[in-house]
Amino acid sequence: MSTMKACVIEGPRSAVVREAPVPEPGPGEVLIRVERAGICGTDVHIYKGEYISPYPIIPGHEFSGTIAGLGEGVGGFNMGDRVTAEPNIHCGRCVYCLSHRGNHCDNWQAVGVTRGGAMAEYVAVPASNVFRLPDGMSFAEGAFIEPLACVVYAMNRLQLAPGARTLLFGAGAMGQQLIQALVHAGASEIAVVDISEAKLEMAAQWGATRTFVSGRFDEAALLAEFPRGFDIVVDATGIPQVIELALKFLGPAGKYLQFGVAAQNATIRLSPFDLFRRDWTLIGSMATNDTFHPALQWAKAKRIRLEPLVTSVIGLDDLPRFFEQGARPDDLKVQVQIG
Repeated sequence: MSTMKACVIEGPRSAVVREAPVPEPGPGEVLIRVERAGICGTDVHIYKGEYISPYPIIPGHEFSGTIAGLGEGVGGFNMGDRVTAEPNIHCGRCVYCLSHRGNHCDNWQAVGVTRGGAMAEYVAVPASNVFRLPDGMSFAEGAFIEPLACVVYAMNRLQLAPGARTLLFGAGAMGQQLIQALVHAGASEIAVVDISEAKLEMAAQWGATRTFVSGRFDEAALLAEFPRGFDIVVDATGIPQVIELALKFLGPAGKYLQFGVAAQNATIRLSPFDLFRRDWTLIGSMATNDTFHPALQWAKAKRIRLEPLVTSVIGLDDLPRFFEQGARPDDLKVQVQIG
């Protein structure tokens, strides 16, 4: 049996790089030689033991690479094709799949979450989940299509009205994409809060109209400036204390979008009377939902700029140290160069 180098999370806060078997593509699957893999907050939750993944697990669900093997019955792809892949695998038969809610599939699986992922030299993926990269699209951009597909789904859920006043907490890689999407969707005011001045400077370049350094801005002053609150409030941090703060700024009949992934056991305090009296709409946005193709089209047309969001590239051997130490405060997307 041939082997490959892979990062394996063996249990909570235990990650190693070691040899692992090269996956065999089953019927209807392809084998991808991984070129780039993005590190997501979900990967960090898996490392910390805060997510639904089994152990041991090879993480990595944002990736691009080239076709290196074809399983039985696979057509339409050739060896060496440059590709990316939707990591969420739906059965296509359950009540959720049959009602356009595949991200809640009764038999849901996900590459790098419930089965072997792309922080390795090779990964096996259903051929139906694989998308060719357009000519001229880099592997770095290709590894960004999955996060962008999450943004597309969030925007579908949000149904933003033109002119909506918007407040966003968290200007990381996902927040930067959300800002660009909110601009294209027709938001008027886009206020952004983050701990990093560098991230806020980039947010302003995409179209944020106001930026605030977390911990330094005056909550009372912001409420005084926007006494009716905001029409849309988005959390892209997943931090319970930030979520509780964000809800203070949601105006009457406003929509709140929980985009950031929180720890599985995290809780917040919410006044049910405020929810009732202020006529709020609370929206979750779980992963992707048939949004990979539109994300790929957005990226191809440069509607959402992705490559400027890659602020650091590390090697596979660097992953255990990265998981232990975490990203630098000014980092946006950290990707792993594997191929």
